[in-house]
Amino acid sequence: MRQPLIKSIRSAFIAGIIVLSPLAVTIIVFTWLVGLIGGRYRDLLFFIPGDLLSRPQLEIVWNLTATVIILLLITLLGFLSRWVVARFFISQAERLMKRMPVISAVYNTAKQIVETFSARQAAVFQKVVLIEFPRDGCYALGFQTGTTRGEIQSRTEETVINVFVPTTPNPTSGFLVMLPQGSARYLDMTVGEAMKVIISGGAVVPPWPNPGSPPPVVEPAAVIATGTERAP
Repeated sequence: MRQPLIKSIRSAFIAGIIVLSPLAVTIIVFTWLVGLIGGRYRDLLFFIPGDLLSRPQLEIVWNLTATVIILLLITLLGFLSRWVVARFFISQAERLMKRMPVISAVYNTAKQIVETFSARQAAVFQKVVLIEFPRDGCYALGFQTGTTRGEIQSRTEETVINVFVPTTPNPTSGFLVMLPQGSARYLDMTVGEAMKVIISGGAVVPPWPNPGSPPPVVEPAAVIATGTERAP
């Protein structure tokens, strides 16, 4: 009986250490930060009477006050730089990047990728589709980015859509597939849910059908270029 009791006490002690460790580290770092910043810039508290500022028992109070003032000033500087200074330097840096022969191509490509996957450009991915890729009988998740236009559309006899098929687990690269609209199966999942499936390699799949969702629609048979019908 003594051995299980000792083991239980040891496990409880280790669990207590695990619970207290983040709190202890936070207190240590916070105390060090207050002592470093507040102790160095405590003279900024010129509005505090000297006799109060020199009292040892109030040292932690004045250090903390000086630290808060410094952090507020840094935050204020951040807000100002975001609207004034940062915009100027960012525009100058972009202008410089675009003037460099090799770097400009890399920069423009990276910028387009970031803007494509940013929240502001989320509308680029219109719908989640399931297509047969890279061959018949294999399926891949893709995002419809629009309807094909120009020469590509004019040289086909069907309505062709653009589908971006991302790679796993890095969705910033992938394949642009142009296929007849009838060959794509539109899914109910959102773009965010499809991204989770792709990034997780299929380990995370949203439940379906979702509660309250309409019953699944049976899609018509896909039509291939020869005009013959293929069973779904």
